[in-house]
Amino acid sequence: MEFELPSLEELRENAFVVRLPLRVMFRGVVQREALLLQGPAGWGEFSPFLEYGPAESSRWLAAGIESAYQPYPQTTVTQIPVNATLPAVTPEQVARVLGQYDEPHTIKIKVAEAGQILQDDIARVAETRRLYPDAKLRVDANAGWTLDQAVPALSRLSEYDLEYAEQPVPEIADLARLRERLAARGVQLKIAADESVRKHTDPVEVARVGAADLIVIKAQPLGGIAAALDVVQQAGLDAVVSSALDTSIGLGQATALAASLPELKYACGLSTGTLYKDDISEEPLIAQAGYLKVGRPSVSRAKIRHYSVEPDAYDWWMRRLAASYAHLQEQSQTDSSFTCS
Repeated sequence: MEFELPSLEELRENAFVVRLPLRVMFRGVVQREALLLQGPAGWGEFSPFLEYGPAESSRWLAAGIESAYQPYPQTTVTQIPVNATLPAVTPEQVARVLGQYDEPHTIKIKVAEAGQILQDDIARVAETRRLYPDAKLRVDANAGWTLDQAVPALSRLSEYDLEYAEQPVPEIADLARLRERLAARGVQLKIAADESVRKHTDPVEVARVGAADLIVIKAQPLGGIAAALDVVQQAGLDAVVSSALDTSIGLGQATALAASLPELKYACGLSTGTLYKDDISEEPLIAQAGYLKVGRPSVSRAKIRHYSVEPDAYDWWMRRLAASYAHLQEQSQTDSSFTCS
Protein backbone atom coordinates (compact mmCIF):
# COMPACT_ATOMS: atom_id res chain seq x y z
CA MET A 1 0.00 0.00 0.00
CA GLU A 2 1.53 3.29 -1.09
CA PHE A 3 0.39 6.77 -0.10
CA GLU A 4 1.80 10.23 0.24
CA LEU A 5 3.48 10.99 3.54
CA PRO A 6 1.61 13.80 5.34
CA SER A 7 3.59 16.76 6.60
CA LEU A 8 5.06 16.80 10.08
CA GLU A 9 3.03 19.92 10.85
CA GLU A 10 -0.19 18.10 9.96
CA LEU A 11 0.71 15.20 12.20
CA ARG A 12 1.56 17.52 15.10
CA GLU A 13 -1.75 19.33 14.77
CA ASN A 14 -3.65 16.06 15.09
CA ALA A 15 -1.50 14.35 17.74
CA PHE A 16 -2.51 13.51 21.30
CA VAL A 17 -0.29 11.88 23.93
CA VAL A 18 -1.76 9.72 26.69
CA ARG A 19 -0.47 7.69 29.61
CA LEU A 20 -2.62 4.69 30.49
CA PRO A 21 -2.43 2.61 33.70
CA LEU A 22 -1.71 -1.12 33.57
CA ARG A 23 -3.08 -3.77 35.93
CA VAL A 24 0.28 -5.51 36.32
CA MET A 25 3.89 -4.67 35.55
CA PHE A 26 4.72 -5.48 31.92
CA ARG A 27 8.19 -4.98 30.40
CA GLY A 28 9.12 -3.26 33.65
CA VAL A 29 6.42 -0.56 33.45
CA VAL A 30 3.06 0.01 35.13
CA GLN A 31 1.96 2.76 32.72
CA ARG A 32 1.92 2.83 28.92
CA GLU A 33 2.49 6.01 26.95
CA ALA A 34 1.22 6.42 23.39
CA LEU A 35 0.93 9.14 20.80
CA LEU A 36 -2.40 9.01 18.99
CA LEU A 37 -2.88 10.39 15.48
CA GLN A 38 -6.23 11.44 14.05
CA GLY A 39 -6.47 11.33 10.27
CA PRO A 40 -8.97 11.15 7.41
CA ALA A 41 -9.43 7.37 7.79
CA GLY A 42 -9.66 7.35 11.58
CA TRP A 43 -7.11 7.00 14.37
CA GLY A 44 -3.56 5.68 14.34
CA GLU A 45 -1.16 4.84 17.14
CA PHE A 46 2.55 5.63 17.51
CA SER A 47 3.79 3.97 20.70
CA PRO A 48 7.32 2.60 20.37
CA PHE A 49 8.71 1.66 23.74
CA LEU A 50 10.50 4.54 25.40
CA GLU A 51 14.00 3.17 24.86
CA TYR A 52 13.66 2.83 21.07
CA GLY A 53 15.59 5.25 18.87
CA PRO A 54 14.37 7.14 15.78
CA ALA A 55 15.35 4.47 13.23
CA GLU A 56 13.39 1.69 14.93
CA SER A 57 10.58 4.03 15.96
CA SER A 58 10.08 5.23 12.38
CA ARG A 59 8.45 1.92 11.46
CA TRP A 60 5.96 2.39 14.29
CA LEU A 61 5.23 5.85 12.94
CA ALA A 62 4.64 4.44 9.46
CA ALA A 63 2.07 2.08 10.96
CA GLY A 64 0.35 4.91 12.81
CA ILE A 65 0.16 7.02 9.68
CA GLU A 66 -1.16 4.09 7.64
CA SER A 67 -3.92 3.52 10.20
CA ALA A 68 -4.91 7.19 10.34
CA TYR A 69 -4.76 7.85 6.61
CA GLN A 70 -5.74 4.57 4.91
CA PRO A 71 -8.80 2.32 5.23
CA TYR A 72 -8.16 -1.16 6.53
CA PRO A 73 -8.20 -4.02 3.97
CA GLN A 74 -11.66 -5.35 3.28
CA THR A 75 -12.31 -8.79 4.75
CA THR A 76 -15.22 -11.05 5.61
CA VAL A 77 -13.60 -12.07 8.91
CA THR A 78 -15.45 -10.52 11.86
CA GLN A 79 -13.58 -12.05 14.80
CA ILE A 80 -10.23 -13.74 15.48
CA PRO A 81 -9.03 -16.18 18.17
CA VAL A 82 -6.65 -14.66 20.72
CA ASN A 83 -4.44 -15.92 23.52
CA ALA A 84 -4.38 -14.73 27.10
CA THR A 85 -1.04 -13.25 28.19
CA LEU A 86 0.52 -14.16 31.53
CA PRO A 87 3.38 -11.89 32.67
CA ALA A 88 6.24 -13.29 34.74
CA VAL A 89 4.19 -13.46 37.93
CA THR A 90 4.49 -15.86 40.86
CA PRO A 91 2.48 -19.10 40.86
CA GLU A 92 0.21 -17.60 43.51
CA GLN A 93 -0.73 -14.77 41.11
CA VAL A 94 -1.48 -16.95 38.09
CA ALA A 95 -5.14 -17.61 38.90
CA ARG A 96 -5.88 -13.94 39.58
CA VAL A 97 -4.20 -12.66 36.40
CA LEU A 98 -5.69 -15.28 34.10
CA GLY A 99 -9.04 -14.91 35.82
CA GLN A 100 -9.34 -11.53 34.10
CA TYR A 101 -9.66 -13.33 30.77
CA ASP A 102 -12.93 -14.80 29.58
CA GLU A 103 -12.49 -18.54 29.03
CA PRO A 104 -8.94 -18.53 27.59
CA HIS A 105 -8.29 -21.39 25.16
CA THR A 106 -4.67 -20.36 24.50
CA ILE A 107 -2.23 -18.83 27.00
CA LYS A 108 1.14 -17.18 26.32
CA ILE A 109 3.41 -17.30 29.37
CA LYS A 110 6.35 -14.95 29.83
CA VAL A 111 9.58 -16.65 30.87
CA ALA A 112 13.29 -15.76 31.21
CA GLU A 113 12.47 -12.59 33.13
CA ALA A 114 15.50 -10.66 34.40
CA GLY A 115 16.15 -11.44 38.06
CA GLN A 116 14.31 -14.77 37.94
CA ILE A 117 15.57 -18.33 37.55
CA LEU A 118 14.40 -21.33 35.56
CA GLN A 119 12.57 -22.77 38.55
CA ASP A 120 10.39 -19.65 38.59
CA ASP A 121 9.44 -20.30 34.97
CA ILE A 122 8.73 -23.97 35.60
CA ALA A 123 6.52 -23.16 38.58
CA ARG A 124 4.58 -20.56 36.57
CA VAL A 125 4.03 -22.89 33.61
CA ALA A 126 3.17 -25.84 35.86
CA GLU A 127 0.55 -23.84 37.73
CA THR A 128 -0.96 -22.62 34.46
CA ARG A 129 -1.17 -26.17 33.14
CA ARG A 130 -2.77 -27.31 36.41
CA LEU A 131 -5.42 -24.59 36.25
CA TYR A 132 -6.04 -24.92 32.50
CA PRO A 133 -5.39 -28.58 31.58
CA ASP A 134 -6.98 -28.31 28.13
CA ALA A 135 -5.58 -24.94 27.05
CA LYS A 136 -2.83 -24.50 24.49
CA LEU A 137 0.25 -23.09 26.20
CA ARG A 138 3.09 -21.16 24.58
CA VAL A 139 6.09 -19.50 26.24
CA ASP A 140 7.80 -16.25 25.32
CA ALA A 141 11.37 -15.58 26.48
CA ASN A 142 11.79 -12.22 24.68
CA ALA A 143 15.36 -13.30 23.81
CA GLY A 144 16.17 -13.60 27.51
CA TRP A 145 18.28 -16.78 27.38
CA THR A 146 21.66 -17.68 25.97
CA LEU A 147 21.82 -20.77 23.78
CA ASP A 148 23.27 -22.83 26.64
CA GLN A 149 20.44 -21.69 28.93
CA ALA A 150 17.68 -22.19 26.37
CA VAL A 151 18.41 -25.85 25.62
CA PRO A 152 17.87 -27.21 29.15
CA ALA A 153 15.12 -24.68 29.87
CA LEU A 154 13.00 -25.64 26.90
CA SER A 155 13.74 -29.31 27.45
CA ARG A 156 12.14 -28.98 30.89
CA LEU A 157 9.31 -26.67 29.88
CA SER A 158 8.36 -28.81 26.89
CA GLU A 159 7.15 -31.43 29.39
CA TYR A 160 4.05 -29.24 29.83
CA ASP A 161 2.93 -29.78 26.22
CA LEU A 162 3.81 -26.41 24.69
CA GLU A 163 2.44 -25.18 21.39
CA TYR A 164 5.70 -23.34 20.67
CA ALA A 165 8.47 -21.26 22.27
CA GLU A 166 8.81 -17.65 21.16
CA GLN A 167 12.23 -16.01 20.67
CA PRO A 168 14.21 -18.04 23.24
CA VAL A 169 17.56 -16.50 22.23
CA PRO A 170 18.51 -13.18 20.59
CA GLU A 171 20.65 -14.23 17.61
CA ILE A 172 19.26 -15.82 14.47
CA ALA A 173 22.22 -18.21 14.22
CA ASP A 174 21.54 -19.40 17.76
CA LEU A 175 17.87 -19.93 16.96
CA ALA A 176 18.97 -22.34 14.23
CA ARG A 177 21.43 -24.07 16.59
CA LEU A 178 18.74 -24.32 19.25
CA ARG A 179 16.40 -26.14 16.90
CA GLU A 180 19.19 -28.60 16.09
CA ARG A 181 20.10 -29.23 19.75
CA LEU A 182 16.51 -29.72 20.83
CA ALA A 183 15.95 -32.18 17.99
CA ALA A 184 19.09 -34.07 19.02
CA ARG A 185 17.58 -34.43 22.50
CA GLY A 186 14.35 -35.71 21.04
CA VAL A 187 12.48 -32.55 22.08
CA GLN A 188 9.72 -31.77 19.62
CA LEU A 189 9.00 -28.09 20.10
CA LYS A 190 8.32 -25.43 17.49
CA ILE A 191 10.35 -22.24 17.62
CA ALA A 192 8.77 -18.89 16.78
CA ALA A 193 10.77 -15.79 15.89
CA ASP A 194 9.60 -12.38 17.10
CA GLU A 195 12.44 -9.93 17.77
CA SER A 196 14.44 -11.57 14.97
CA VAL A 197 11.67 -10.45 12.62
CA ARG A 198 10.48 -7.07 13.90
CA LYS A 199 13.84 -5.71 15.11
CA HIS A 200 16.01 -7.05 12.30
CA THR A 201 17.06 -5.06 9.26
CA ASP A 202 16.05 -8.08 7.17
CA PRO A 203 12.87 -9.52 8.69
CA VAL A 204 12.91 -12.48 6.29
CA GLU A 205 16.41 -13.75 7.14
CA VAL A 206 15.13 -15.94 9.95
CA ALA A 207 13.02 -17.87 7.44
CA ARG A 208 15.71 -17.95 4.78
CA VAL A 209 18.25 -19.68 7.06
CA GLY A 210 15.74 -22.07 8.62
CA ALA A 211 15.97 -20.61 12.13
CA ALA A 212 12.26 -20.82 13.01
CA ASP A 213 9.12 -22.82 12.39
CA LEU A 214 6.86 -19.76 12.40
CA ILE A 215 7.13 -16.00 12.69
CA VAL A 216 5.44 -13.49 14.97
CA ILE A 217 4.34 -10.31 13.23
CA LYS A 218 3.25 -7.03 14.79
CA ALA A 219 1.64 -4.20 12.88
CA GLN A 220 3.43 -1.29 14.53
CA PRO A 221 7.02 -2.60 14.63
CA LEU A 222 6.85 -3.79 11.02
CA GLY A 223 5.46 -0.55 9.62
CA GLY A 224 1.78 -1.34 9.22
CA ILE A 225 -0.53 -3.89 7.67
CA ALA A 226 0.83 -3.78 4.12
CA ALA A 227 4.44 -4.10 5.25
CA ALA A 228 3.64 -6.98 7.62
CA LEU A 229 1.72 -8.89 4.95
CA ASP A 230 4.69 -8.48 2.62
CA VAL A 231 6.98 -10.03 5.26
CA VAL A 232 4.64 -13.01 5.62
CA GLN A 233 4.54 -13.55 1.88
CA GLN A 234 8.32 -13.41 1.55
CA ALA A 235 8.96 -15.63 4.58
CA GLY A 236 6.63 -18.40 3.48
CA LEU A 237 6.07 -19.47 7.11
CA ASP A 238 2.97 -19.59 9.27
CA ALA A 239 2.46 -16.33 11.12
CA VAL A 240 1.11 -15.34 14.52
CA VAL A 241 -0.16 -11.77 14.85
CA SER A 242 0.76 -10.25 18.19
CA SER A 243 0.48 -6.99 20.10
CA ALA A 244 3.16 -4.51 21.10
CA LEU A 245 1.10 -3.65 24.20
CA ASP A 246 -0.99 -1.39 21.99
CA THR A 247 -3.96 0.65 23.10
CA SER A 248 -7.27 -0.29 21.50
CA ILE A 249 -6.32 1.86 18.50
CA GLY A 250 -3.26 -0.23 17.75
CA LEU A 251 -5.15 -3.41 18.55
CA GLY A 252 -7.76 -2.47 15.97
CA GLN A 253 -5.06 -2.22 13.32
CA ALA A 254 -3.64 -5.55 14.44
CA THR A 255 -7.02 -7.28 14.15
CA ALA A 256 -7.27 -6.00 10.58
CA LEU A 257 -3.81 -7.47 9.90
CA ALA A 258 -4.81 -10.85 11.33
CA ALA A 259 -8.04 -10.88 9.34
CA SER A 260 -6.04 -10.19 6.16
CA LEU A 261 -3.71 -13.18 6.45
CA PRO A 262 -4.18 -15.94 3.86
CA GLU A 263 -4.56 -18.42 6.73
CA LEU A 264 -4.75 -17.98 10.50
CA LYS A 265 -3.55 -21.21 12.12
CA TYR A 266 -2.65 -19.83 15.54
CA ALA A 267 -4.48 -17.74 18.10
CA CYS A 268 -3.28 -14.15 18.01
CA GLY A 269 -1.48 -12.39 20.83
CA LEU A 270 -3.98 -9.53 20.79
CA SER A 271 -5.76 -9.88 24.10
CA THR A 272 -3.37 -7.49 25.83
CA GLY A 273 -6.14 -4.93 26.28
CA THR A 274 -6.97 -6.88 29.42
CA LEU A 275 -3.66 -5.71 30.91
CA TYR A 276 -4.94 -2.11 30.97
CA LYS A 277 -6.92 -0.70 33.87
CA ASP A 278 -8.50 1.69 31.38
CA ASP A 279 -8.21 2.54 27.69
CA ILE A 280 -9.04 5.44 25.36
CA SER A 281 -12.22 3.79 24.13
CA GLU A 282 -15.55 3.45 25.90
CA GLU A 283 -15.68 0.00 24.29
CA PRO A 284 -12.06 -1.21 24.44
CA LEU A 285 -11.02 -4.24 22.45
CA ILE A 286 -11.36 -6.94 25.09
CA ALA A 287 -11.69 -10.59 24.11
CA GLN A 288 -14.92 -12.46 24.73
CA ALA A 289 -14.60 -16.24 25.20
CA GLY A 290 -11.16 -16.14 23.57
CA TYR A 291 -12.16 -14.12 20.51
CA LEU A 292 -11.67 -10.48 19.54
CA LYS A 293 -13.83 -8.55 17.10
CA VAL A 294 -12.16 -7.12 14.00
CA GLY A 295 -12.26 -3.40 13.26
CA ARG A 296 -11.62 0.08 14.52
CA PRO A 297 -12.72 0.83 18.08
CA SER A 298 -14.48 4.03 19.08
CA VAL A 299 -12.30 6.73 20.66
CA SER A 300 -13.34 8.77 23.68
CA ARG A 301 -12.24 12.41 23.65
CA ALA A 302 -13.01 12.59 27.35
CA LYS A 303 -10.61 9.76 28.07
CA ILE A 304 -7.92 11.30 25.89
CA ARG A 305 -8.21 14.47 27.94
CA HIS A 306 -8.24 12.55 31.23
CA TYR A 307 -5.11 10.57 30.41
CA SER A 308 -3.18 13.33 28.64
CA VAL A 309 0.42 13.62 29.77
CA GLU A 310 1.94 16.71 31.36
CA PRO A 311 3.52 19.40 29.08
CA ASP A 312 7.11 18.17 29.51
CA ALA A 313 6.17 14.64 28.47
CA TYR A 314 4.13 15.97 25.56
CA ASP A 315 7.09 18.01 24.33
CA TRP A 316 9.32 14.92 24.61
CA TRP A 317 6.92 12.98 22.40
CA MET A 318 6.79 15.82 19.88
CA ARG A 319 10.57 15.71 19.62
CA ARG A 320 10.41 11.97 19.23
CA LEU A 321 7.75 12.31 16.55
CA ALA A 322 9.96 14.77 14.64
CA ALA A 323 13.06 12.56 14.86
CA SER A 324 11.16 9.46 13.73
CA TYR A 325 9.46 11.42 10.96
CA ALA A 326 12.83 12.65 9.64
CA HIS A 327 14.06 9.08 9.42
CA LEU A 328 10.81 7.93 7.84
CA GLN A 329 10.92 10.73 5.27
CA GLU A 330 14.50 9.92 4.33
CA GLN A 331 13.67 6.25 3.91
CA SER A 332 10.60 6.97 1.82
CA GLN A 333 12.72 9.05 -0.54
CA THR A 334 15.47 6.44 -0.96
CA ASP A 335 13.50 3.18 -0.88
CA SER A 336 10.97 2.85 -3.70
CA SER A 337 9.43 -0.21 -2.04
CA PHE A 338 8.76 1.62 1.21
CA THR A 339 5.15 1.63 2.36
CA CYS A 340 4.76 5.40 2.64
CA SER A 341 6.31 6.29 -0.72
